[in-house]
Amino acid sequence: MNARQEPSVLLNPGTGLPTDNEAPEFAGHAGTGREAELGAFLRARRENLDPARIGLSRAGRRRTPGLRREEVAAMADIGITWYTKLEQGRPIRVSPKVLNAVAAALQCSPTETEHLFTLAGLQRPAALAGTSVCETVSVTTQRMLDQLDPIPALVQNARFDIVAHNDAYCRLLGMNVPSLPPEDRNCIYLALTHPGWRKAVPDWESMVCNMVAMYRAAMAEHVDDPLWEAQLARYMAVSETFQQLWQRYQVRGIQNHVKRFTHPETGDFQLTQTNFWTAPRNGARLLVYVPADEQAEAALRKLPPVHG
Repeated sequence: MNARQEPSVLLNPGTGLPTDNEAPEFAGHAGTGREAELGAFLRARRENLDPARIGLSRAGRRRTPGLRREEVAAMADIGITWYTKLEQGRPIRVSPKVLNAVAAALQCSPTETEHLFTLAGLQRPAALAGTSVCETVSVTTQRMLDQLDPIPALVQNARFDIVAHNDAYCRLLGMNVPSLPPEDRNCIYLALTHPGWRKAVPDWESMVCNMVAMYRAAMAEHVDDPLWEAQLARYMAVSETFQQLWQRYQVRGIQNHVKRFTHPETGDFQLTQTNFWTAPRNGARLLVYVPADEQAEAALRKLPPVHG
């Protein structure tokens, strides 16, 4: 008996997305719990969309609320048979490009799109997101940071960008963060290039080594992400030290630890870096530098303001 032939893969020549013939072979039954959940999520989104709201005619009898499957498939420019199998929770493979097209057709919000990719077991590439997300901090979060002064604190995203901070953080590291170009407000970049940062951290080499190891560990979840790759290329370009440390292939997780700082007016003092995750889904965290003792508490109150 001859082996069964696998179906050929046909792509829409205009978009590179699958036609009805692209669907891989499947066993004729639903897949795992995650695949079934993915199908249920797609179906719920489809049924909750108002055809009139997205410019589709209500003409003809609709047996179910919302959009028809063929309408979603047409807007995503994929085959109806393939989309039906996806919505039925069949164990078929789906590419990030196709899933982005489906998310757009279903008018998913960024959070819903991320949920869709999680259910599909995929990471959403930044290049497919359409637009970059401008990270902002709420008024409440900024007020909390300000209230912590003279304790230094900041909100940092997974790529080590400084999303928000208080004045005490500027005083601690001898730099005026608001005066920096937005693309330079990154903890690893500043640790590698800013003279104030280097002077404020006696154990600079050890600190940079830890940061490089943490970035490598975090980047494992963002392979081929243009934003992460561009950030890595920038670190490489500005620091030979970073290049050498990167080649060690060391990885390190984020944890609370004691860090030593110094200033001409205070001498050395120790602060405990304490991490609180503000948004676990995107890796944003609140870093608070708590005085390790009374000497450190007094030192923070003596740190002078930073100008320029």
